[in-house]
Amino acid sequence: MKSFTRFGLLLIVGISAATSLSVYGVQANPSRNSTQSQPATPVKSASSTLKPGVNRVTFQSEGETLVGNLYLPTTYKAGDKLPAVIVTGAWMTIKEQMPALYAQRLAQQGFAALAFDFRTFGESGGKLRNFESPTAKIEDIKNAISYLQTVGAVDGNRIAGLGICASAGYMTSVAAEDDRLKALITVAPWLHNPQIVNTVYGGEAAVKQRIAQGRAAEAEFQQTGQVKSVPATSRTDRNSPMFGEVDYYQNPQRGAIPQWKNQFAVASWAEWLTFNPLPEAKNIKVPTLFIHSEQAAIPDGARQFFAAIPSQNKQFVWLENRSQFDFYDQPQTVYRAIALTVSMLKTSLK
Repeated sequence: MKSFTRFGLLLIVGISAATSLSVYGVQANPSRNSTQSQPATPVKSASSTLKPGVNRVTFQSEGETLVGNLYLPTTYKAGDKLPAVIVTGAWMTIKEQMPALYAQRLAQQGFAALAFDFRTFGESGGKLRNFESPTAKIEDIKNAISYLQTVGAVDGNRIAGLGICASAGYMTSVAAEDDRLKALITVAPWLHNPQIVNTVYGGEAAVKQRIAQGRAAEAEFQQTGQVKSVPATSRTDRNSPMFGEVDYYQNPQRGAIPQWKNQFAVASWAEWLTFNPLPEAKNIKVPTLFIHSEQAAIPDGARQFFAAIPSQNKQFVWLENRSQFDFYDQPQTVYRAIALTVSMLKTSLK
């Protein structure tokens, strides 16, 4: 087993991955040509009960209940129709981590902002827990749009998406496929293709080995219902996808909060390593903002993706000397990202 340091964390090479399965009790790999998923069903968020600040909400996605927090400005009053932003975070994360921080800041700037737990994560449903499925997460975002269109406090024709790190790939896919999303923002986007995957994860043979192990773990779940997991981050377990000193996820003052389960379903390697959002770039037509740093994760992937977007209504802002984890919670970096986002949204969500 080999290891190497990259992007401020130690990645372990020599495990495996796989392709998607039906692990939610619904059809795997649903069609991605539709611009709209099944209608979401609000459970606890009737407009009459919404209040300024944080509102706990639930909605349906492909047969599972998702739990979220809908942040509204302190000035919100019944009858307001607000522009809205769906905020999604890094892989393996929950709504109370970096999505909460960005959603709070956006609400302070006059937006309705939704942060939610994807299926199998946090408080949301799903039996294969902590399963990083790009296919499922893309559908969850589409269903979050459907949900927001049922909320009286939201203008259903002014919904944007902000994806941080890994979920930038999911949000770009939604922007390419679902015309209900009117603007796209990515923050420290992790956008990989097969070449980048091979570079990051130790070469083609190592990637194939992870895929094989992921497929085996998925098959085991299908047969037994048992979820094979490893720590999401660890200083001692080399099977962890974030092995070594990773302060954001190991520091209780940062991302290591009590609500977060430090677990990674081994089956995740399959979809994660075979997910390639870059071909979607050519289908993006909405106003787009990328915010990144050369010192953060795989800037070449973001650069390639951005260059392939055909629209001229796009902007790439490079921040100097920011690590990937700075974008998650460091005040100056988050403040700058929010300021850029608000400026863009004020023109694109008129």
